Parts: sequence; structure tokens; C-alpha cells
Amino acid sequence: MGSLQEKLKNDLKIAMKEKNDEKKNTIRIIMGEFGRTDKKELPDEEVIPILKKLIKSEKETLERTGKKEDSPFIRIIEDYLPKMASEEEIRNWIQANVDFSQYKNKMQAMREIMQHFGAGADGNTVKTVLQGM
Repeated sequence: MGSLQEKLKNDLKIAMKEKNDEKKNTIRIIMGEFGRTDKKELPDEEVIPILKKLIKSEKETLERTGKKEDSPFIRIIEDYLPKMASEEEIRNWIQANVDFSQYKNKMQAMREIMQHFGAGADGNTVKTVLQGM
């Protein structure tokens, strides 16, 4: 599979053919955000934060207007994000791979854990798991 950016370009063409306006408009907004960077090709590590930022601002907008926290816009963008690791997956990996004796406290293992999971783990989830250990 190519990059997220390539997938978005292809999906835009498909959405236009299928006359799926919601998806087409959402992808165009995402592509517009890419246009704000000075690069033509963005690696996935740079695409993911842009997608997360769009979701965050949409959720804030929905909160302000008192609407429900879910929207087709958010669902479409979330489809492009990597599947997030569950608390159980994070806990299992920590138990198998992290030697807490190397750290003064559990929280210092955060960096090692986040490096392993990358964008696939939410920092707050990792923190919660660590605090519960």
C-alpha cells in the first residue's frame, strides 16, 4: 500500500466518480491542509498529525454548537488513521518489553513505549496504563 497521501488522492477520484459529496469534500479539506506545508509529498508521520488536528477542531466546533460529537467528517478522517492500540495491547507489550528497573519511575518508560507504538497509541492511554501498573 502506498502512502496515506496517495490513498487520499485515489479515494478523492473514487468519491468524485461515485458522486459521494461528503467524502469528496472531506478529502478536499484534508488536501487543502497538505497545501499549507511546503512539501509536495508528505510522509505518513506528517499526515497523521494533520488528520488528528482536523478531527480535534471539528470536535471542538461540534461541542461549541452543542451538536453530537460524531459527524460524517470525523468518521471519514478516522478511517485514514492507523488503528489505535488498546489498553490491553499496550499493557501486554509493556509487560513483555519494559524493564522498569532501568527507570527512576514508571512514567520515564513513556518515551520507549511511544517510540514502539508511534502514532498507533494515544499518549493519554499509555499514561493511564502506566499509572495502573
